[in-house]
Amino acid sequence: MEFDLDRAQDLLARAAAHEATAADIVYIEGESFSAQVRLGEIEKISSAKGKRLGLRVFLGKRSATVATSDLHPEGLDALLRSACDAARYAEEDDFSGLPEAALCATEVLELDLVDAQIHTLSIDEKIDFARRAEQAALAHDPRITNSEGADFRHTHTQVLYAASHGFKQCYPASHVDLSVSPIATENGEMQRDYWYSARRQLKALMPPEEVGKIAAERTLRRLGSRKILTQQVPVVFDAETASSLLEHWVSALSGYALYKQASFLVGCLGKPVAAPEVTLEENPTLRQGLGSRPFDAEGLPARKKTVISHGILSSYLLDTYSGRKLGMPSTGNASRSPDDPPSVGVTNFYMTAGKETPEAIIGTVSSGLYVTDLMGFGVNTITGDYSRGASGFWIENGHISYPVEEITIAGNLKDMFFQIEGMGTDLELSRRISAPTLKIARMMVAGS
Repeated sequence: MEFDLDRAQDLLARAAAHEATAADIVYIEGESFSAQVRLGEIEKISSAKGKRLGLRVFLGKRSATVATSDLHPEGLDALLRSACDAARYAEEDDFSGLPEAALCATEVLELDLVDAQIHTLSIDEKIDFARRAEQAALAHDPRITNSEGADFRHTHTQVLYAASHGFKQCYPASHVDLSVSPIATENGEMQRDYWYSARRQLKALMPPEEVGKIAAERTLRRLGSRKILTQQVPVVFDAETASSLLEHWVSALSGYALYKQASFLVGCLGKPVAAPEVTLEENPTLRQGLGSRPFDAEGLPARKKTVISHGILSSYLLDTYSGRKLGMPSTGNASRSPDDPPSVGVTNFYMTAGKETPEAIIGTVSSGLYVTDLMGFGVNTITGDYSRGASGFWIENGHISYPVEEITIAGNLKDMFFQIEGMGTDLELSRRISAPTLKIARMMVAGS
């Protein structure tokens, strides 16, 4: 690690000598690799290493954040001068400042976030992962006639955080993923879809042949898509698209949206915001979790929290600054890049699984929509209004009947979560934000 805890401590001490009343440092060092193939041929190979150091200084209630990739003594001197000079011109903010030292993590949890096996692979072996996934998709059915390619990627990072009140820790993390996007053709119609697998550990990654097979099956099932008439019907979101619904809730739960009065969840703490069966949790301590970390970007400890408990909103998502603005303690959700001050982010955020299989949920729908893909960003987190392009399958008498496309689904996130009537058993914590299959009692589906 090019910049270690001793150098961080030295830089913080020098900040104090420049009249900084407090300061903190975020340093991220990483390397990444990507191999992209299409129709068996290499399209692109990229390998990169990078480092970035962010310094935030406080002069009383004034603060500034600056960043650099120059870790030479002269570069750090320039960084320190720039930060202090910028802070002198900043507006005073009574809510700014580091969290209290007593609140910071006292131990670094071992969360098994690194896989050394990835680094033992040769470039040929990495390329082969992508080739095998694409070949499995192309060989699955003669109607798979083309491909947008396959991609094998991995990253390895070191994250360091240190603050003038004494906290200083670092941790490593790795990530590997594989994806493929085949194209199917039948009777002059073309359709595409994809599948992927993402994990911390290579051994936990889905086999390339399985990724290719699922991608091919998802693509083939879209052939013969039809349009439908505009109507109000039950809507079932598969696990992938249901997870996107939670992304909008994360935005509405953020302390920054709340203190700006820009969220439909303002004033809802302790009140019902969803059906009684709905529970949302965030857990940064999951072993090998894609969002796991031992402490947040302000040094606060990683802790599991329940955000919605049986339909009742029990917690917002806050860092120190937004918490102070709202008169609440941080929930340990500070996220930060070296170039910016902290903001609110999530680690492993998910809706707990239900008791019905996806097939059983579909079986409860006499006529409705099963959503497998969403397009566009027609979501207003101030009002909760929701409108997005979609495609998927029409359900008749409890069974998937035929694929549909060129439709729009609309509702309101507040109403939609109260109208959840079914939650699947198929929760997979293979994303930072995850949900099982969900059934919404009624939404507007606009077609032709």
